[in-house]
Amino acid sequence: MSVSVSMSGKENNIIKSTDKKQTTLPAARSIFDIVAVFFVSFYLLSNIGATKLIGFDVFTHHFVADGGAILFPLTYILGDILSEVYGFSKAKRVILLGFTVQIIASITFYLVALAPSDADYENQEAFEAVLGFVPRIVFASIVGYVIGQLLNSYVMVWIKERFGTKHLWVRLITSSIVGEIVDTLIFCFIAWIGAASVGTIFNLAITGFIYKIMVEIVFLPVTYFVIKRVKKREGIKE
Repeated sequence: MSVSVSMSGKENNIIKSTDKKQTTLPAARSIFDIVAVFFVSFYLLSNIGATKLIGFDVFTHHFVADGGAILFPLTYILGDILSEVYGFSKAKRVILLGFTVQIIASITFYLVALAPSDADYENQEAFEAVLGFVPRIVFASIVGYVIGQLLNSYVMVWIKERFGTKHLWVRLITSSIVGEIVDTLIFCFIAWIGAASVGTIFNLAITGFIYKIMVEIVFLPVTYFVIKRVKKREGIKE
């Protein structure tokens, strides 16, 4: 005995649609959120590290830097990637996100420091020294960060729109110089004026600026490679 099953056109279309969904490979997901997370994380970690001043001698010269110098230059590299691949609008959104999270972190650390310590906790002073709320430091960091990063992103995109996509290294270096010098000067003078000598402040600013630009130059091949890979992942063609 044979049994025949007939299907309506609507049911047939549903099955075909389901088969198509099952056999179609999903498109590569954007990694914008990953770049954004690393950008904000490096910024927050740099601000914690910046509470320590590092002094070292090279021959007869004494140099001063803050602990944030270890990771902070990488935020400019990530900022370059955001601007080059995703444009100024999305880069600005991530920069302002970092600003917002930093405010939340500062308030959180402040409230934790105010909370009464348990009798068994012996590190209150150490906690306050590293994570305590220092209004001037936080203000200096946020103002320098926002203005410096926005300038970096704007200059990066402006050069690209005006002169085309060639000579990526020119955009990377020029935008970083503009952003870093403004960021460094704002932070050093707001954070340390009156608390350190003018000579120390200039030493800190000059050392920090030169170091950050050197990191940018050393990492140029890596930045080139990452930008190329991210553009390929996002399906962006020059």
